[in-house]
Amino acid sequence: MQAIGELFRKNIRQYGMIIALVFITVLFQILTDGILLKPLNITNLILQNSYILILAIGMVLVIITGHIDLSVGSVAAFIGALAAIMMVDMQLHPFVAVILSLLIGALIGAWQGFWVAYVNIPAFIVTLAGMLLFRGLTMIVLGGQSIAPFPKSFQKISSGFLPDWLGGGSLHVLTLVLGILLSLLVVWQEYRERRTRIKYRFEVPALWIFGLKLAALVVVLNLFTYVLATYHGIPNILVILFFLIVIYSFVMNRMIAGRHIYALGGNEKAAKLSGVKTKKVTFWVFVNMGALAALSGLIFAARLNSATPKAGTNFELDAIAACFIGGASATGGIGTVYGAIIGGLVMGVMNNGMSLIGLGVDWQQGIKGLVLLLAVAFDIYNKSKTQ
Repeated sequence: MQAIGELFRKNIRQYGMIIALVFITVLFQILTDGILLKPLNITNLILQNSYILILAIGMVLVIITGHIDLSVGSVAAFIGALAAIMMVDMQLHPFVAVILSLLIGALIGAWQGFWVAYVNIPAFIVTLAGMLLFRGLTMIVLGGQSIAPFPKSFQKISSGFLPDWLGGGSLHVLTLVLGILLSLLVVWQEYRERRTRIKYRFEVPALWIFGLKLAALVVVLNLFTYVLATYHGIPNILVILFFLIVIYSFVMNRMIAGRHIYALGGNEKAAKLSGVKTKKVTFWVFVNMGALAALSGLIFAARLNSATPKAGTNFELDAIAACFIGGASATGGIGTVYGAIIGGLVMGVMNNGMSLIGLGVDWQQGIKGLVLLLAVAFDIYNKSKTQ
């Protein structure tokens, strides 16, 4: 028990939110009489929160550098509007339209990153201006009306599923196989990381704790894929999310670019003296945020099957809340991609659960605001204890 307590104390940010997610899930599973974890609802949870999770991945990088981006919801709406014009009005091929949309999103991020990094205008002001600017441009581009429908191939980005190439019946066999393969990959990766830590004489948890952790990961992962297999299998958007999480986690944990982002957020002056090109790092973080906001806008438009003037409303608040709930620090330098995803799932399960039990939007907004406040207060309390 002492070893478990020590492990939890050292990883309180990571494990605290996982425990909170489990608690909230169990609570709403009971309150909704088992509806929350039904295969159909779990699939809906993934589809409903995919665009927020994508934004959270980009937003956590911005927050780690010590900045904020309030424009992502408006940028997502603007890109969705441009995509509709390209695909519906101009009849461009969806692949070409998607590539152009992502490039425009990156250019928008570059525009905002320039003002933040090289002109030294606070990101809050720049992105607040961007929020107003791109919301207005969305209204202008759409003329105050929705544009629909999108081509079927584009809709499948958000509403399609991986085909069962293994030809299962009532169960989606490919999903089960992928769950098993992913479990083996997780076990191998965790074992490899443990061996590396032992080799360099870093502290590692006891072997039985390590085994318990692996068993829990394997069980949860295979239960999750089994539930998906009983419906239509793995949604296409989940595949996109998986690759984004893996790529961005690798960049932040294993690459020089990730270390520079953490260094910039931890202490900008020290990072600059250490040779980190702080302006360049800030600039590219905003370029990345613009591209991910564009991807989020495309996915939201594909899910709605239309581009609407009100799309993206409050997306920035949900993405920021996901990052802070997932353990990112309001002062920068601290945060993880996995934590942002956990925070996004906490928000998603709360939204879904409260809707299922019939709570109104007013109550939902109030409760989410309280959870966000408590998460930031928890972060400040932990930092004060370590000082």
